[in-house]
Amino acid sequence: MSFEAWTIFALFWVVFVTTPGPNAVNCISNGMSLPFPKAMMVVLAILTQASMFLILSALGVTALIAASPTGFFVAKLVGAGFLIWLGVRGWMNAGKPAPVSERPARHVYLHALAVATINPKSVAGYLAAFSQFVQPDVPIWQQMVVIMPTALFITTLSYTGFTALGALMGKAALGAVFNIWVRRVMAACFIIYGVLLGTSTAPAARG
Repeated sequence: MSFEAWTIFALFWVVFVTTPGPNAVNCISNGMSLPFPKAMMVVLAILTQASMFLILSALGVTALIAASPTGFFVAKLVGAGFLIWLGVRGWMNAGKPAPVSERPARHVYLHALAVATINPKSVAGYLAAFSQFVQPDVPIWQQMVVIMPTALFITTLSYTGFTALGALMGKAALGAVFNIWVRRVMAACFIIYGVLLGTSTAPAARG
């Protein structure tokens, strides 16, 4: 991968991971309600999902998923239902004190991994990255040596920033009313993302 191609890929990935979505909302929400070190388990889960999707993309699995309308439809419905359920539950629990110690780190990690993985729209982003930036005449794993560290580093910076933003918002939410409405906004975002996901179309591989 040339320096010019790497620069374009890095800029694409910055836009990809900084555009607000379910992962960003989850980072902010956990940053508000959990101690910062425990909230960072969300970032670790997102990095796990990113590593998995990058490897699957290199193997061509994402293109196969994108080419299967039935598989995408089922994953889309499951993902949309999951996000809407998170939003409804978050809205209903907004008036209750945020749990601090009841959620072990393992639960935070697995919950975040589910949010990151179950959203099939991620397929579109990874498929776009590989269909546009990977050179077909160069062995894929030689390119992955550059692509993976770049993508994971930018992903870490982005979602650590979202988590820190949530922590700052949590400290600022001194009033109970403000705290409740911020949490309801986070919950509404999950519902909106679920609805958008449910009405989305399958990504198309570039041929």
